[in-house]
Amino acid sequence: MRYSRLGRWLLLAALLVLFSACASSPPSRFYTLTPLPEAQGRGADISGGDLAIGIGPVVFPQFLDRPQLVVRDGSNRLDLEEFNRWGGSLQDDFLRVWGENLGYLLNSSRILIFPSESRMPLDFRITAEVVSFEAQQGGDAVLKVRWAVMDPRLEQALAAREDLYRCPIRPTATTTGSTDQPAQAQQLPLLAAESGQDSEAIVAAMSRCLGRFSRDVAGVVKGLPKPAPPPPDPYRY
Repeated sequence: MRYSRLGRWLLLAALLVLFSACASSPPSRFYTLTPLPEAQGRGADISGGDLAIGIGPVVFPQFLDRPQLVVRDGSNRLDLEEFNRWGGSLQDDFLRVWGENLGYLLNSSRILIFPSESRMPLDFRITAEVVSFEAQQGGDAVLKVRWAVMDPRLEQALAAREDLYRCPIRPTATTTGSTDQPAQAQQLPLLAAESGQDSEAIVAAMSRCLGRFSRDVAGVVKGLPKPAPPPPDPYRY
């Protein structure tokens, strides 16, 4: 009997420790990328457009295919923000915001995100391989991407580039009390796990990098001649 009571007390103590640990865990925060400030809320103002653009597929490295925010601490080490997470997947969020940015910059609502079952004829298709897209030690968000503008009918590359964007992580007013203290800004990636405010600044910097990339893609597309429509099929009735 004595050992039976001791076992029950040990089980109860273990449960209390477990519940205490769960109760003390901080709540998870969820984040999404945001489009260019001037593009936000403008989707309803754009109807039609001269260009039909397909975007994707976009290939992401496997180390970014996870729900947590990723911070690179040094050249080889990655830190996962266990309680700071993406609202969906980073890849889907990237495509959503990229499409919204291009729709605004090219003044077109005819933006198709791949993969898609739509059979809408396209003028251009843009593919991308994201090499890196995370915060790095030193206070920058980094986007490195290889991309190409394709002729969707001939499957030929009309333009191909590799670009690198660095966007400073600006401290939020609630985190530092000031937005003009670069020394504190440089510490944000190191403190991100401790404060959702820091992670918010990281995601905002990543959104700015995606906005700069979107502007460059739109500039290249605008400089390309619109492909001629295919000749009619003489055997089609």
